[in-house]
Amino acid sequence: MTEGSVAIAPDRIPEDLFPVINALCYVGRSLSRTIARGPLGGSLGHSVGENSDGDSQKALDVMADEAFAKALSKTAVRWYASEEQDSVVALSPKGRYALAIDPLDGSSNIDVNVSIGTIFSIFEAKEGANESFLRPTGEQVAAGYIIYGPQTALVMTFGQGVLYYVLDPETNAFLLVRDGVEIPANSSEFAINASNYRHWSKPIRAYIDDCLAGSAGPRAKNFNMRWVASLVAETHRIISRGGIFLYPSDEREGYRHGRLRMVYECAPIAFLIEQAGGKATNGTDRILGLTATELHARTPFVFGTSVKVDRVSAYHDLPDEEVSALFGNRGLFRA
Repeated sequence: MTEGSVAIAPDRIPEDLFPVINALCYVGRSLSRTIARGPLGGSLGHSVGENSDGDSQKALDVMADEAFAKALSKTAVRWYASEEQDSVVALSPKGRYALAIDPLDGSSNIDVNVSIGTIFSIFEAKEGANESFLRPTGEQVAAGYIIYGPQTALVMTFGQGVLYYVLDPETNAFLLVRDGVEIPANSSEFAINASNYRHWSKPIRAYIDDCLAGSAGPRAKNFNMRWVASLVAETHRIISRGGIFLYPSDEREGYRHGRLRMVYECAPIAFLIEQAGGKATNGTDRILGLTATELHARTPFVFGTSVKVDRVSAYHDLPDEEVSALFGNRGLFRA
């Protein structure tokens, strides 16, 4: 990062956090160019190993992680926790902040030209590396994501609403285009990987059954299903036009506590979603009321339009005979 270079307009960014956000945007715009070149820039989607949880690492995952760590080392970030690292990395010894990051979310989509992104979360640093992140997720001071798609955009919050920036290819800077972004209240879309239906709990099956039943079922409404397999892309769609995303736990090995990571994915997205007027839970409990027990802890994740998320929680409160019954018997959930 060139000394004094600016990658984002300073509008609405707290002065103390501006160098951190600027560093994220500096790397983000560089990644945007690399991703846009696709195979012209080499084989970015080939596997180069596995991370500590056994997930495949792509070449661009590692490149992105190294670039963010290097850029942030010149800012007030004391502790750097990455999905691609086994443990917390110390950056600036006297830094004020602790930053958690998924450097390249959705990297399995690199080679198929689907939107991918970067997710980040910022806390006030504590003396201990791990304790800076293993704390109530509601203590975040900022969170956001960069999405690399037809437009490269940054969506973030500092706890006072949601800001939406777009990378202007002419000025090469992220410019503010919307302030106070709110999730639309009405939507007929839900996102879930339906191929896992047989593994889901009864409440999740019942909720999806009632959506699929359409106008003939207890919801008396037709729905559309979406599934991109990129959390950033799913989030951006919901931020833009509402709906609900579900990634529940199930009985498969490695999925019993959910699949998405609390620190690097769910906590920052939950902060954004709540600031945009939506809700985010683990199916029943608010994500921002929870604390990760380890750096790479996983959790079920449900977020989106408030009324839809509340409805999923309500299905978990039904007696077993209700969620096991045919959809026509769940009259409580009409409309």
